Amino acid sequence: MLRRKSRVPRHTDAADPLDPAQEDRVRAVLSLGGVPHGELQDGVQQVRLRLLERSAKGQQAPRDVSAWAAVVASNWAMDFHRARRRQERLGERLAALRPGEREEDGAESRVLSLAVAQGLDELPDNQRQVVVLRFYADLPVRDIADELGIPEGTVKSRLHAAVRVLRTRLHEGEVV
Repeated sequence: MLRRKSRVPRHTDAADPLDPAQEDRVRAVLSLGGVPHGELQDGVQQVRLRLLERSAKGQQAPRDVSAWAAVVASNWAMDFHRARRRQERLGERLAALRPGEREEDGAESRVLSLAVAQGLDELPDNQRQVVVLRFYADLPVRDIADELGIPEGTVKSRLHAAVRVLRTRLHEGEVV
């Protein structure tokens, strides 16, 4: 039986899983995905990393590395834009807490902001980390767990404990 040769050569160099043509294709996909020029190299590195992780886990190399890399680059571009939108929303939230923005409750808002900031400073690092990722970066519990490499239940438990401590401190007025 005759087999058709693949037009895209397989690249199996363990030191660099992407050949220059594949890297150019990844850059093109990222550019078309709206990733700024300054962030393209980060995207290429992420694609390389995913390919290396795949081989480190003992998974078989993709049949067409170039096509696989293009899909991963496209997904990374979408994630890039989601993260940027999250950052913009965070900036809007923080801007809304600035003094003078809301005259009617500006003093209360400032006191509350200071109290929460002080309360966050006093939390253990692991609790502060999940609170900031959940409420300021607006990440869902699953993403926080993936990012920190811990189970979702641990994230939920740390969030619960931290919110309970913050709520208690704010109601008691100890933080102000």
